[in-house]
Amino acid sequence: MLKKLIEEIRNFEGIKRKSNIKIAIDILKNVQNFGKVVVGIGDDAAVLRSNEGYLLFSVDGVLPALVREEPYAAGKASVMVNVNDIYAMGGRPLAMVNVIASRNTEKISEILKGIVKGCEKFRVPMVGGHIHPDAQEDSLVVSIVGTAKNLLLSSNAKPGDKLIFAVDLDGRAGCKTVKSWDSTSGKTSETVLERLEIFCDIAENGLCEAAKDVSMGGILGTIGMLLESSGQGADIFLDDIPKPDEL
Repeated sequence: MLKKLIEEIRNFEGIKRKSNIKIAIDILKNVQNFGKVVVGIGDDAAVLRSNEGYLLFSVDGVLPALVREEPYAAGKASVMVNVNDIYAMGGRPLAMVNVIASRNTEKISEILKGIVKGCEKFRVPMVGGHIHPDAQEDSLVVSIVGTAKNLLLSSNAKPGDKLIFAVDLDGRAGCKTVKSWDSTSGKTSETVLERLEIFCDIAENGLCEAAKDVSMGGILGTIGMLLESSGQGADIFLDDIPKPDEL
């Protein structure tokens, strides 16, 4: 059973997609820091020092199949994944920009409508962007900037730490193209932001030092990335991981 699970995780597409990160780290290692960088490549967001704490920068490209098959959902997701990256590090989002590539003006409109819905939900402004009108393939990339007073880093896990999965189980199955969990639809912005703000409180009150946003790698894949960054191992009790009936 365990060997089968390990093999499935090792070959899971959500994890295999991240293998090229090493190429970026190796090539960009000499230009990652010219003096103000606290955290470079490898965490949910890059971190720079500022006069009032830290500036956070992150960027995410949406899965091509989702952009192609569900452009409205892709627009919403592009906002959500970036916002989550900032909150997962104990920060608060400030603003976003986007890059959309498509020859189909109707698809561009659907992506933008989805972005509007996401911005309204998370109360983060989309302040600029760029459109490629002659691209061979549809794509969507969004970048975000945020601020933090204290940091939650994926490299800060220590021996003896408890591993906690923070999830809102009040939701429903998400997009058709990607197996996902939607815990924001049907909720007010106030409710969603109140729950996300918990991570800022945790960071600012020193209740935790390490965190990682659950990504395409899934729960176990994300735990693996956190442990790799921290140089640690963990005992994971699979039966204790909550799982909605719909998934």
